[in-house]
Amino acid sequence: MPTVLRSDGTNILGLVMFSVSMGIAISVVGDDGLPLKAFFKSFEAVSMKLIALVIWFSPVGVLFLITAQIIGMENPGHELNRLLGYMICVLAGLAIHAFIVLPTLMIIFARRNPIKYVYGMSQALLTALATSSSSATLPLSIKCVEENNGVDSRVARFVLPLGATINMDGTALYEAVAAIYISQCADKNLTAGQLILTSLTATLASVGAAGIPQAGIVTMIMVLIALGLPSNMFILIYPVDFFLDRIRTTVNVHGDSIGAAIIAKLCERYLPRNGGDLTEDGYCTLSSTASPQAVKRHSNDEGQRLLESRRL
Repeated sequence: MPTVLRSDGTNILGLVMFSVSMGIAISVVGDDGLPLKAFFKSFEAVSMKLIALVIWFSPVGVLFLITAQIIGMENPGHELNRLLGYMICVLAGLAIHAFIVLPTLMIIFARRNPIKYVYGMSQALLTALATSSSSATLPLSIKCVEENNGVDSRVARFVLPLGATINMDGTALYEAVAAIYISQCADKNLTAGQLILTSLTATLASVGAAGIPQAGIVTMIMVLIALGLPSNMFILIYPVDFFLDRIRTTVNVHGDSIGAAIIAKLCERYLPRNGGDLTEDGYCTLSSTASPQAVKRHSNDEGQRLLESRRL
């Protein structure tokens, strides 16, 4: 007879799945779900206010947590080497994703030069590196995608805000690696099923991560609880999270921008040309949010039409 393993604590994965299902259901029922939606928004506002108060005292608490961990170490030098290896592993994973996976997707689906595209995004990427916040970088990301890379403004202004909210690919990668590292520090070998659970939980948790500095630490605790690890063990990676948070935020913004280019290419045939609206005579009128590249292309097209009409 198979043995059923039980553990005390919150079922984080079940809670996340229930929250996603609840959100979908509220969206489907329409007006009937508005009171429940208002309740959750109010609950979120109150919770964020309480968290902001706790953050003021967090440096003192983190100091004592780190001190307790160091005192309990038999060989601090060995633990420091392990932490360095963890950093290298996270950076290598983020580099592979940013410099190989994402550019390959862009070449295949968007048919664009990723080097030139990233150069156009350089201002937004540097801002993400400095601020460690996808939300703070969002206005600049929209500007770079539209003006420097010529992505349709309708696509950019839909995809980028959505990506800054739920597309945390760098955070998901970081949390999966961090969970495996912490489990190794706790002398707990993860099975294949637990590795799959780690990947799934990290992905779902990253979707709910806020676009603010070090928000990944909060969702990291959710992943640890799902694996049955003590939540306070996140302190093992906290000393280097300040640096890694900036790198993964940059990867998040990079992924959002490439996603906008891919969606714009895939939806190109379904959208009116040049960021405008089609008129009855087949001409395209520009919207007020059209990018400079769209204005230039629109002017060229109008000039070409005028020349052709004169020839006729």
